Parts: sequence; structure tokens; C-alpha cells
Amino acid sequence: MLPESETVVRILTACSLGGLLLTVGLRLRWLEVTTSLRSCRIVGIAVANFLAVPLLAVAVALATPLSPDRSIGMVLLAAAPFAPVVPVFARMARADLALAAGLASLFPVVCAVLTPLVLHVSLPWVSSSAGIPFRPGLVLGVLLTTITLPLAVGIALNHVWPPLKRRLLRPVEITAETIGAASLLFVTWVEFGNIVNTPLESLVAMVVFIEASFLLGYMLGGSSPGRRLVIALGTSNRNIALALLIALDSFAGTTVPGVVVTIGLLLILSGLLHVAFHRCVRFGAKVVDRNGRAEG
Repeated sequence: MLPESETVVRILTACSLGGLLLTVGLRLRWLEVTTSLRSCRIVGIAVANFLAVPLLAVAVALATPLSPDRSIGMVLLAAAPFAPVVPVFARMARADLALAAGLASLFPVVCAVLTPLVLHVSLPWVSSSAGIPFRPGLVLGVLLTTITLPLAVGIALNHVWPPLKRRLLRPVEITAETIGAASLLFVTWVEFGNIVNTPLESLVAMVVFIEASFLLGYMLGGSSPGRRLVIALGTSNRNIALALLIALDSFAGTTVPGVVVTIGLLLILSGLLHVAFHRCVRFGAKVVDRNGRAEG
């Protein structure tokens, strides 16, 4: 990727990530967040996302013929859980939206502390290159400015100035989603050659990582189907924008950003397929239930 393209993608991605987290904050109050989080296995979910999923990424990278850059891209995504798109998927699937919003608001803050640590420990396992160009201090700064700060500003505005929050919410949300889509399309166009040249065995390894993460989250979700789906979607759908920012800042001039985009496209497709399957299962269950009552 050329330096000019990297600058464009970095700006678009940072604006999109900050805007999405601002809109998450504008939708929430601290009481809503704490109430939704008290009712889930938050410690187990955090351990799964910041320990089990990165370990899974390392295991898949070591067990399959992935190149170092592809392994690094997978680990970057593994260290960035609960994408801002999870509440969108939850709304589409008619799952537990409050829980999705609560976790989507908590995990970015936790990422600001744990993501640099996870990457510092896990990256040397997937790349033997001397002097991996990873800068934890820079990553922490990126996380604080693009995630923690806009999220806190959104919650504060929702608390102290509700009329302004109502005026800002939809315009900021539409703008952030548009910029995010433009960023993803632009980097897909720039990295198109690397994406289409990804070997089949590498794609299979990436899909295995995504689906194993989904199953891990589903097992942690409890007995409610809506809650289980939220945890599963959050565990499998990693924060593409965050991983891409880290890739551009720490691995500029390599194919790592293209790998992040490739896996990111697979993540989006996987999330949409799981949402569609969940909707179909729920629709089928309702039909059977109605027929059963009619026959009784």
C-alpha cells in the first residue's frame, strides 16, 4: 500500500471508529450499561476474548501454512474483540440489543489496556522476524483517542444534554457508517490483488478461526438464545477498524493491512449468515408453535 493510500485509510478508519463509538455512547446511560453487564458472565466473556481467542489465533497460525503476515493479521483481529457492528447485528437478529450495546461500550475501554498487552505477548509466537515493528505506546494512544474518548463524550452528552444528543445521533451515525463503508471499500480496492491471491488453505484457516470463536462465545452465552447470539457475535466479530489502525501504524509497507481486510470481509459475511440463520430458526420455531397450538 502506498504511503498516500495508508494516510487516507488511517484518517477514514479513525473517523469511522470514533464516530461509531460516539453513537454507542449517545445511546447509553451508565445505569443501562451496568444493568446489562451484571446479568452476564462478564469475567468469563473477557477471559474468552482476551485470552482464549488470541490463543486460538496463535494455534491456528502455527497449525496451518499461514505466512507470517497473515498470521499477524489474524492475531491483530484476535486482540480486538466486540466490533461496534455487533449491536447492528443484534438489532437485525432481534437479539438482546441492550446486552450488545453494553458489551460494545465496555470492551473498547478494556481494549485500551489489554489489547497492547495481548499483542505484545502473542505476536512473537507467529512471527520469528527480528524486531517486530509493534509499538504498544502508540497503540494505546490510538485506542484512547479513537475509542475511549468518543465513547465517554457520547455518554456524557446523553446524560447532561439530551436535546443535543437527539439532534446528533442519527447524523453522526449515518456519517460514521458511511465513512466506515468508504474506508473498507477503499482499502479493499487498494489491496484487491493481495485479497484475491489469498491461498485457499489460508482462507480455510481464517474461517476455522472465525467459526471456532463464534462457538466459544455461544457456549458462554447462557440459556437465552438472544443473549447467546450476542455473545457469540461479539466473540467472533472482531473490531476491523481497530485492527486496521494498528496494522497501518505498526506494519506499514507490509501485506498485513490487506490480510486484516480479507479476514474482515469474512467476518462480515459470517455475521450476516449467522443473523440470517438465527432469523430463519426463530421464524420456523414460531410457525411450529402456532401450528401446535392450532392443532391442540
